[in-house]
Amino acid sequence: MPQLLLEIFSEEIPARMQQGAARDLDRMVSDRLKAAGLTWDALTTYAGPRRLTLVIEGLPAATPDREEEIKGPKASAPEQALEGFLRKTGLNRDQLTERDGVLYAVLSSKGRATTDLVAETVDQVIRTFPWPKSMRWGSGSLRWVRPIKRILCLFDGKVVPFEIDGIPSDAITEGHRFLGSGQLLKVSDFVDYRTQLEREFVLLDVADRKLRILEQARAACAARGLVLVDDDGLLDEVAGLAEWPTPILGDMDPQFLALPPEVVRLSMKVHQKYFAVRSSPPSGGSTREAGEGGAPQLAPNFLVVANVEATDGGKALAAGNSRVLSARLNDARFFWDEDQKVGFDAWNEKLKGVTFHAKLGTLAERVERIAALAREIAPLVGADAVEAEMAARLCKADLASGMVGEFPELQGIMGGYYARLAGYPDAVADAVRDHYKPQGPADTVPTAPVTVAVALADKLEMLGAFWWADELPTGSKDPFALRRAALGVVRIQTENGLDADLLMTAATPIIGLEVRQRFADSKEMRETLMVEFAKSRLSPEGLAAAAKLVDKVTGELKKKDTPQGAIKAMTAWASLREFVLERLQVVLKERFSADLVRAASVTYETYESWGPEYGPAHVPDTNLYRAVRRVEALAAFLATDDGANLLAGYKRASNILRAEEKKGPVPTGMVQTGLPNQPEAETTLAFAVGAARTAVETALETEDFAAAMTALAALRAPVDAFFEAVMVNSDVPEERDNRLKLLGQVRDVMGQVADFGQIAG
Repeated sequence: MPQLLLEIFSEEIPARMQQGAARDLDRMVSDRLKAAGLTWDALTTYAGPRRLTLVIEGLPAATPDREEEIKGPKASAPEQALEGFLRKTGLNRDQLTERDGVLYAVLSSKGRATTDLVAETVDQVIRTFPWPKSMRWGSGSLRWVRPIKRILCLFDGKVVPFEIDGIPSDAITEGHRFLGSGQLLKVSDFVDYRTQLEREFVLLDVADRKLRILEQARAACAARGLVLVDDDGLLDEVAGLAEWPTPILGDMDPQFLALPPEVVRLSMKVHQKYFAVRSSPPSGGSTREAGEGGAPQLAPNFLVVANVEATDGGKALAAGNSRVLSARLNDARFFWDEDQKVGFDAWNEKLKGVTFHAKLGTLAERVERIAALAREIAPLVGADAVEAEMAARLCKADLASGMVGEFPELQGIMGGYYARLAGYPDAVADAVRDHYKPQGPADTVPTAPVTVAVALADKLEMLGAFWWADELPTGSKDPFALRRAALGVVRIQTENGLDADLLMTAATPIIGLEVRQRFADSKEMRETLMVEFAKSRLSPEGLAAAAKLVDKVTGELKKKDTPQGAIKAMTAWASLREFVLERLQVVLKERFSADLVRAASVTYETYESWGPEYGPAHVPDTNLYRAVRRVEALAAFLATDDGANLLAGYKRASNILRAEEKKGPVPTGMVQTGLPNQPEAETTLAFAVGAARTAVETALETEDFAAAMTALAALRAPVDAFFEAVMVNSDVPEERDNRLKLLGQVRDVMGQVADFGQIAG
C-alpha cells in the first residue's frame, strides 16, 4: 500500500522542543486521519535540528465509502419534529424508511482521495501546531518555531500538491548546512530520503545521533586512558544540536580541579554543553571514584560535540573551547574563594531580608520553623537533636552565597562543602548537602539519621506552611513542588522503615502560625490545641469537639463565636493529610491497588473523651510506615480464601446496615445470647465476634497486623454460617434488633483493622 512522507524543513529548532514536537506531529496527524476513516500499518516521526519528519506506511489511496443509518422520530410524531429531522439529514420525507413505527434516514457518502485529506491535514497541523514559543517572519501570518523554508510531501512517490502561506509542497530536501554538497536533494520515498540525507551528513533519527556521540566520545576518551562521565540529560540536548555530531576531546587547566567537581561539571554543562571526563580507575578498581555527594573525581579534560568534521582533527575547536571554559571556571573559582571569606552567619543574616512567601514571612523565619521541626523529629528517627537543629539552621544559608547565586542547581551541595570547610561535624555537613533529597523518582533517599531528620523537617514545613497559607496545588499546577515534597516524605519514611507518626509534625507549622496570629503565641494555648488536635485526629466529630475545648481554654472569644483560627488550622491539616496519603498510593501503586491502600490506611476509632454525642469514625493512619505494613498484611489476607469470603460477608453486612440506616437509627449495644428459639449460628457468631475483638485489639497494640488478620480469619466460618441460617429482618422486632447489633459489631471489629468498605470486588 502507498507510503506518505512529510518533512517540514525550517531554521534551527531548539533542542528542548524537538522530541515534544515529534510527539505532537504524530498525535495531530493521527487524530485527523483517523477521524476521516483512514487506517495504516505504521506511523513514525523524527525530529532534528532543522526538520520534522513523518512517514506512514500502508495508507490506503482513499477513504472507504460510508453508509450510516440515523434513527429519527416516530412516524406519528408532530410535524415540527419531522421537519427538524429532515433539516438535520438533508433528506425529504420520501427518502426516509419506516420500521416498527420509527423513521430512519440512511446517509451515504463516497470516499475521498487520501491526497486531498493529507493536504488539508498538513495545512491544519502547521497552522495550529502547539510550539511552546513561535514566531512570524516576513510579511506572512504563519507562525512556527523558526521560519519554514520548504515542505516535502509525497504520497505513493508523487508530490501532494498544496501551498501554505506561499510555501509550496515539493519532493525536495537539503543536507547538512556545512558538510553537505549544497545541492537540493530530490527524493522518491522514505528509504531514498534517509539514504540521501546520510550521504549529505544528516542523521535523521535522534537515536542514531546519540549512538554516534557515545561511541565516538568513549573511543576518544579510551585512546587517552580516560572515561566519559555519562549525562543522559546533556546527551539528549546535544543530540538535538547537531545533525552530524562529532565529539572532540579537549584539555583544560588542571588547577580548576581544585574546585568541587559539581561546580566544574555544571559550568561545563550549563554554559558550554560539554561532557565531563575522569581518569580510568586502576584495574579492578571502582568505575566511579566519588567526591562530595558521590560526584566523580574529574580529569583535566572535557568533551564537546561539534556539528562538523574538522580537517585538523578538531585541534582548533578544542583549543577555542578550552579558552571559553577557562573563562567560565575562573568566574566559578572567584565565587568559591569569596564565599569562604563570608560564611554562614552573614548568609543567614541576609536571609532575614529575603521573602520566602508573602503569607509565610522570610527565609530566615522558615529556617526557624525547620530547625524546630528537625529537633522534634530527631529522636523519632534516631538522630542527635543538637546536630539536627544545627544542620537545619545551616541548610538554607548557601542560598545567599555567590556560587549558588550563579548556579542555583548547586543549592545544598555547596552548603555541604562550606559546612565541612567551616569545621562542622560530618553528619551536619552531609545533612546540609542532602536535605533536598529525594528530588525525583530516580533520586536516592537519605539514610543518615541527621540527614533524614532535616530532610523530613524541610519537606514537612513546606507542606504545613503552604497548607496553612491556602496555596495548594491544582490538577495542572504545582508551583511550589508540594507533590514532590509529599512524595519525599513518603519515600523517606517508608524506605527507611521509620515507625513513627512523622506526618503529625506537619501540624506544627500550621498550628504554630495560626496560634501566633490569633492568640499572641500563648504557650498554654498552643500546647492545649496540639493535645486536642492530636486526639481529634480530624474527624468531623473530633474537630467540633476540639474547637469547643479550645474555646474554653482561651477565654478570648465571645460565647457565640467559634474559634475560627483553630478550625482553619485543623481543616488545613485534614486536607494535607489526605494529600500525603494520596502520594502514598502513588508510591505503592506498583505493588497494590489504590483501593487496597486506602482501605489499609485508615482505622476505626472512637471518641469517648468527647462524650456519647460523638460516635466512631474512620480516620487515616498518619504513620506512613505502619500504613504500608497494614497494606502488606491486608493484601496477604485477602489473597486467602478466608480473606476473600470474609470480605464478601463484610460487604453483605454493610449493605444491610446501610439500608437500615436510611430508614432510621440502627440499634447498637450489647448483643444478647440464649434467647428463646435463637439460631445456633447467631449465638456462635456473637461469641466469635467477642473473641475476635479481644484478639484484634491485642494484636493492634503491638502492631502485629498479621496476627490481627489471623484473628479476623476466624470470623469467616461463623459469618458464612450466619448468613446461610439466619434471616436478619425477622418479623419479631427483638430478633431483628439483636441481629442488626451483631452485624454492626462485625463491621466495627473488622473496621479496627482496615476500612473493608473501600475495597472493590
